Amino acid sequence: MIKKNLKILMITSAIILLPIFAGLILWNQLPEQMPIHWNAAGEVDGVASKAFTVFCLPLIFLGLQWIATFATYADPKRQNHPQKILQLMFWIIPVLAVILTAITYITALGRDMSVESLIPILLGLLFVVIGNYMPKCKHNYTVGIKIPWTLASEENWNRTHRFASWIWVACGILMMISGFFHFPIIVLIAALIMVFVPTVYSFVLYKKGI
Repeated sequence: MIKKNLKILMITSAIILLPIFAGLILWNQLPEQMPIHWNAAGEVDGVASKAFTVFCLPLIFLGLQWIATFATYADPKRQNHPQKILQLMFWIIPVLAVILTAITYITALGRDMSVESLIPILLGLLFVVIGNYMPKCKHNYTVGIKIPWTLASEENWNRTHRFASWIWVACGILMMISGFFHFPIIVLIAALIMVFVPTVYSFVLYKKGI
């Protein structure tokens, strides 16, 4: 199991670093200042140097990947992590890294991209996928909804994650729809619902002695 996951970690780490090679190939075509952040309207509101964008951004993603991996394997309840959950954890950051870097490069090269539509759709898809896996997430300290009441009770954990699964899938779909119609406020509302509704549900269970 550990050897298999180590192989996946090496493969996903290599994928995270792929944008560096793409940046080197495109180096002479890329501007000295590149967009790295957009506001809700899809307008660039943050830039960085070409060197930082090409080299440092992938390394930041790589650092996040390794930190997440080591935190998961340092979990005292790591035996509760199903292999499907580990697979999801290994692939989220590499996929996001490649997609977000591609958006940065394409925008920097002067191509038009509807970032205000693309980001909500990608976020929504991500939350739909995570929501589908939530019921499979067993009691642990690193992956899942980690609040005092779920951590204190395995039954609370299981019920909260089954309930939150529906909430996250529904809100993810709502985010994707909002991307097509350019309603950024819907993304914020959906994100708040995803956080607060499962938290309140878990607290209600706790008050009932669960």
